[in-house]
Amino acid sequence: MTLDGLALAALIIVIFNMLYFQISSPSFLLVSLEVPTVTTLLRGQCWYHFAFLGGTSLAATLAFVLSGRPVVATGTAAIAAYALTSRKWFCRHMDAAVAARDAGDRSAVRRLRHLHWGAMLTHAVPLVVLLGSIPYMDLFPR
Repeated sequence: MTLDGLALAALIIVIFNMLYFQISSPSFLLVSLEVPTVTTLLRGQCWYHFAFLGGTSLAATLAFVLSGRPVVATGTAAIAAYALTSRKWFCRHMDAAVAARDAGDRSAVRRLRHLHWGAMLTHAVPLVVLLGSIPYMDLFPR
């Protein structure tokens, strides 16, 4: 596989990873976050998704650097930084809200729902930017 093909494959993997989160996250809007199993699943989804997104974005960054596309590599590095930072931030706040919910705080479920919406919305921004910038990446050699 050429370096251009490797960069294209890495980009497809990052996009697939991001689309999976955008498609699977809204399902948690249909269930109550008062159920401990549901919040455990939601936290796990955020924890593992952001870890995988960070890893695949770092791999894509390396692929784009090797293929001679430093501007695109900067974009995928920004996605990796976003994912790894968001992973810690969202999970720390989810843990605090779950602990408050378990202690009897009635507003904790609302905070969990806001965190869920925040994760979906802040994740949508880099996805839209990435998809919108594909025509400008010059991925296909001439």
